[in-house]
Amino acid sequence: MIDCRNGTTHDYDIVIGAMANDQIYNYIADYIDGVITRDQFWSLAKFKYPTHQINFCSTEALKCLDFASAEEVS
Repeated sequence: MIDCRNGTTHDYDIVIGAMANDQIYNYIADYIDGVITRDQFWSLAKFKYPTHQINFCSTEALKCLDFASAEEVS
């Protein structure tokens, strides 16, 4: 759950999951510091607005992507 916040590395090419906001980071810090329990963390960390992220962690994972188009926004 918090290995990535402690700098633990992994061998996954792609990681998919919910995206944390600043408040969630505070809960993670509290859990790491022992201020709250794991159950308390999960109770607090329920997302009000579901978000989703896909992290491409390796060059091999990036080969799965195809460029479709680009648009300049000003």
